[in-house]
Amino acid sequence: MKAKDIPRRRFLKSAAVGAIGAALVASTGFGNETKRPNFVILMTDDQRWDAMSCAGNKILRTPNMDRLAKEGVRFENAFVTNSLCTPSRATVLTGLYSHTHGVIDNKGHQIEADQPIFSDLLREAGYEVAFCGKSHLKGALRDRKWDYYFGFQGQGAYRDPKIAEGADGKDEVHEGYMDDILTDKAIEWLTGRTGEKPFCLFLWFKAPHRSWVRAERHKSLFENVVIPKPDTFDDDKKGFPGKPSAFANADNKIGSFEDVQTLDGFVKDYYATLVAVDENLGRVFEVLQSKGIMDDTAILYTSDNGFFAGEWHAFDKRFMHEPSIRVPLLIRYPRQVKARQTRRQMILNTDIAPTVLDLAGIAVPKWMHGMSLVPVLQSKSADWRKDWLYEYYEFPGPHQVRKHRGIRTERYKLIHYYEAPEEFELYDLKKDPGEINNLYGKPECHKLTQQLLKRLSELRQETGDTLQE
Repeated sequence: MKAKDIPRRRFLKSAAVGAIGAALVASTGFGNETKRPNFVILMTDDQRWDAMSCAGNKILRTPNMDRLAKEGVRFENAFVTNSLCTPSRATVLTGLYSHTHGVIDNKGHQIEADQPIFSDLLREAGYEVAFCGKSHLKGALRDRKWDYYFGFQGQGAYRDPKIAEGADGKDEVHEGYMDDILTDKAIEWLTGRTGEKPFCLFLWFKAPHRSWVRAERHKSLFENVVIPKPDTFDDDKKGFPGKPSAFANADNKIGSFEDVQTLDGFVKDYYATLVAVDENLGRVFEVLQSKGIMDDTAILYTSDNGFFAGEWHAFDKRFMHEPSIRVPLLIRYPRQVKARQTRRQMILNTDIAPTVLDLAGIAVPKWMHGMSLVPVLQSKSADWRKDWLYEYYEFPGPHQVRKHRGIRTERYKLIHYYEAPEEFELYDLKKDPGEINNLYGKPECHKLTQQLLKRLSELRQETGDTLQE
């Protein structure tokens, strides 16, 4: 079944934006408080979960990301359901899996006009909404209603990018460094706001997407640093032991591309672009503080997918392995979220939209696949998902990663490359967090494999997945 034929109506029958607007709840998702929070939704591109010092990175210093973790909650197990830019961003906006919203790959898809995104629902509920940055969706979200818009089409350029101000504006060159420029405009909008309406600002950075271009001020950053090699860095020389051909034959190896010649070179540039992001976070915090609204604002920071940094000699994302699917997720909202928390529950990018709506006091549409994180924010022991579905569809395509889907539980992961030649990977993440020992096909794992395959089928049914078998 093609993406355009997906029966989206069953999810949207009662979900017209006007109807959702009429279903508002008077209080926030936490109960008695009547003042609705502002929101700042921050997103990077290709930032892996440990590319920040609060997650244990010993090389990259990110004091402003660390501040969010220190003054709020850091989720140690946040994941994307399709590790690719466009599908992941559409999932964040809709709260739906890509097989339902229809944006299954990077090949120029647009979220259908009849599909609400959570900014629509916020705006219908009386919020001012602003978008600054990268959407990577066809049309660059210019078909949606914004109180302020400053965005670009496609990947954009790090230096002197073309950006349009206003959803009906013209793409024009803006001199300077992309993420500095985006932050300038976001700050300008925040500073110039008048009125009493709550707001939601989307500030979606370009960094650290390939090809990495540093801000001039960071030209010499990490000059005397040595990037350590992951344990599996030289597995290509050993024939990728235990890995199926679908993994081994992907076109994602360091040294095979002009702009990704060495691990040391690309990781340093990758980190340097994130230092610029962190600096710009600090600038946003200063404005919120100067306006006296820092603690009235729920700040959420995440990425659209993870990234290989030399594991199995690879870079890029797409695969269901941990470096590719695991992302940062930080939330600061001191009015309701206690400081210095970490959570280990498995959080998905489908959960962002319902969480924001819940915090805003808006009824979460039943058609969303995701769940509000409010119970998890309130309690470490909150009952939560025990497994989830992963999907990837862009093949043939860049890096030649074959189509696959899989299931991840709290302990196990099963990956199924379902087109011929059919192949599998199975890992015990408790004993083997590095996903080195592929257990698929071992007699002692037969029962486990069948259980996981059965649950994978159930998850597909539960989320309305009718794409390729």
